[in-house]
Amino acid sequence: MTKILTIAITFAVCAASFSAASAPAEAASKKARSSAALADAPHDARFERGYICYVDHYHYGSSTGQASRKAAEASAIGSWEGFVDFEYGSAWARLSKAGSKRMSCDQSAGGWGCNVEARPCK
Repeated sequence: MTKILTIAITFAVCAASFSAASAPAEAASKKARSSAALADAPHDARFERGYICYVDHYHYGSSTGQASRKAAEASAIGSWEGFVDFEYGSAWARLSKAGSKRMSCDQSAGGWGCNVEARPCK
């Protein structure tokens, strides 16, 4: 029993030492990947809320003639996401990740319509 306990303790100490020794290397590797990701962005970008976001590059989406405000919002979001996906790929095309989001909606005789603008993030 003592021998098994000694082996278990030795293993735990070695594993902790390995983990502590690899932490700085892992952080440096993560920083290098992050810097490369910023450099690969087609527009000026920065880190926000854990995402890479374009600094001042906005995209827009819109909808018209929808039966409800909810449908108009969904259609405008789909318009925004569809264009961003076309231009930059699906990693950038989530309004939920985007920065500086704004949406305005109104109702007219033709139904509901919305406009959305936001900076793509991934």
